Amino acid sequence: MKVRILIVSMVALICYSAVSAAVLVVAAQQDGLVADMTEGVVRKIDKDAGKITLKHGEIKNLNMPPMTMVYSVHDKSLLDAVQTGEKVKFKVINEGGKFVIKEIRPAAAPPE
Repeated sequence: MKVRILIVSMVALICYSAVSAAVLVVAAQQDGLVADMTEGVVRKIDKDAGKITLKHGEIKNLNMPPMTMVYSVHDKSLLDAVQTGEKVKFKVINEGGKFVIKEIRPAAAPPE
């Protein structure tokens, strides 16, 4: 009987640990903490609409293949740091089904 209780307790602990780890990974991915910055090239900037068109490589935290796509920016002032035609590094997250740039900078700029 004690062995059975011990086994059940160990299985419960392992399951709890696995679920906790998965939740932390998902939360970190949503905040852009796990994935490195993605490289891309600015194709178009619409400061008034708070949008930027990027041709980019794979976005690992979103499991997105390389493509050209229009993104919203979290803060329109982020667009002041980049120019059309410039190589950039950026972080994007999925906010309720909408892909939003949280950070963007010229590729040659040092990280903050």
